[in-house]
Amino acid sequence: MPIQRQLSVFMPNRPGVLAKTCSVLWEAGINVLALAVHDTVDNAVVRFLVDQPTKALLLLEQDGLYVMEQDVVVLEVRNASGELARISQALAEADINIAYAYCTATPRQEYGCLVLKTDEPERALEILNR
Repeated sequence: MPIQRQLSVFMPNRPGVLAKTCSVLWEAGINVLALAVHDTVDNAVVRFLVDQPTKALLLLEQDGLYVMEQDVVVLEVRNASGELARISQALAEADINIAYAYCTATPRQEYGCLVLKTDEPERALEILNR
């Protein structure tokens, strides 16, 4: 999979805020492909992968939210023991730091999805595609 644009949205950590934000995207016909929420006491950073990142960015900013864009590496990975170790080891050997990552798969899925944020997404993708 290619490098994709991720939106990091800073929002109050209160009931209903995520629901409202997701509704804004849904009403505009934007599909959420991945989501990760990192909370603090009063605020949260919600990371979205969506099918229309530019449209989503504009809508969320119009809604008064602070949004940052980042390039992330999105990989389809085998759902097997050791895959994350293999991937992180390959990047470590190339001296590429993983700033953060999130992934998911159910026990019955053959493949899962891994999102990696690095300072060198193009190089990381090149190494992982070998």
